[in-house]
Amino acid sequence: ELKITEISKQMGLSKSTLHSLLKTLQLHGYIDQNPENGKYRLGMKLVERGHFVVGTMDIRQKAKSWLTTLSRETGQTTHLGILDGNEGVYIEKIEGKQAAIAYSRIGRRLPVHATAIGKVLLAWLSEEECAAVLEGYVYQGFTPSTLTSRASLLAALQETRNSGYAMDNEENEPGVRCIAVPVWNHESRVIAALSLSTLTSRVNDNSLATYRQMLIDAGMGLSKTLGYRER
Repeated sequence: ELKITEISKQMGLSKSTLHSLLKTLQLHGYIDQNPENGKYRLGMKLVERGHFVVGTMDIRQKAKSWLTTLSRETGQTTHLGILDGNEGVYIEKIEGKQAAIAYSRIGRRLPVHATAIGKVLLAWLSEEECAAVLEGYVYQGFTPSTLTSRASLLAALQETRNSGYAMDNEENEPGVRCIAVPVWNHESRVIAALSLSTLTSRVNDNSLATYRQMLIDAGMGLSKTLGYRER
């Protein structure tokens, strides 16, 4: 625990500037203030984010071999994505030799309504969790195929649950089709998604169906390494 004067001295910031910063951090749970002595200490939000980072590092390590094999066998770009707030985030990417998709990168944030990864990450949430993610959500249109309403997205999520995978049929980028599948953990919760991106000009429907099955197999294989047991 530190007084504001101690923090000010260590950081070289004025008390007025520091007070504003501390209040913002406190508002978001990153810092707590002891009501008895007024001193500041680290908040529980840092514990939450720490677990998030550790979990992310673990699944990245385990997923990389599956993504690499899949990318090598198909020539397509593969991704691993997780949900953060109301967006998806790429946390791993393997570039395919036949791919010409340069828009993706590790750390890129994804609109959940317009991407296959986003749909997978939402599809197996509880009704309450999904409602919380979509509260106030803006359904931005990126292409003529983008789902731009809550009703159309919920219908797509039901279809995703029924089929076991999600499609992005040129909904986020013109000329790009993506498939995504869930990654389950030992508690039978979907904690991430694997995806494969293709160009419509290079991959026909038959090839896409083949890649889809390969992706499903990879997703299940990765899930089992995380302790998931099929029911």
